[in-house]
Amino acid sequence: MPDTLTLLAMLVLLLAIGAIAGVLAGLLGVGGGIVLVTAFFYAFHSLGYDSAYLMQICLATSLATIIVTSTRSVLSHAKKDAVDWQVLKGWAPGIAAGAVIGVLVAASLRSVVLQGIFGGLAMAVGLYMALGRSDWRLGDTMPKGFKRAVLSPVVGFLSVLMGIGGGSFGVPLMTLHGAPIHRAVATASGFGVLIAVPSVLGFFFVQIPDGARPPFTLGAVNIPAFLVVIAMTLITTPLGVRMAHAMDPKPLKRVFAVFLILVAGNMLRKAAGF
Repeated sequence: MPDTLTLLAMLVLLLAIGAIAGVLAGLLGVGGGIVLVTAFFYAFHSLGYDSAYLMQICLATSLATIIVTSTRSVLSHAKKDAVDWQVLKGWAPGIAAGAVIGVLVAASLRSVVLQGIFGGLAMAVGLYMALGRSDWRLGDTMPKGFKRAVLSPVVGFLSVLMGIGGGSFGVPLMTLHGAPIHRAVATASGFGVLIAVPSVLGFFFVQIPDGARPPFTLGAVNIPAFLVVIAMTLITTPLGVRMAHAMDPKPLKRVFAVFLILVAGNMLRKAAGF
């Protein structure tokens, strides 16, 4: 059992992580996973839990929080009739299958490899946030048939390797195919549930050596981090929403994009051993 000082330091870090993630989610509409994986990585690293398994723990714990936040989000959007259930049903099997494959791959990779993958994908998301335009189009309707059969597992697979819900890939995918932004955000929140539930069930069975695990970790999911972050995001997300209505969030999204690019670059640097 870790000493009391280590446990207190962990609690303080997790409270701060949850509070910041909640505000950003409400203010910018960004998925908490990108923030949480990065924050968990530096928090657990600073507490001495740096190991070849650190990224698995960060990904799994982030995805556990997404079960709660995405479920809450999709139910709220459903009350406003904003969810495209036809898209959600059509894409569900492929996304869930991709998520399961993502767990199998993540469990077999070392932390440094997952850092590199996270850094590369986060860089792409950051660049899209910074440079993407609302009038960009790949089509007028969401893909079906063979194209959907290929793309849907890719969404689930890449999301698990980043420890995120459906927003970062689902929203751009839908808007690039002609969906209004509010409908894209609402439907992509359902993607998050489809990604997080099967992947977390899988991560419960991933074996992490005792010395590499923060206290009270089940499989690869750190239970205290999950509980504290969920509690804090429920408190601070409404604050972020109120801030979003009181100011123009677009410039802040550009700032966050720059921040994300810098974080991704640092992850890539660490993965390369510099």
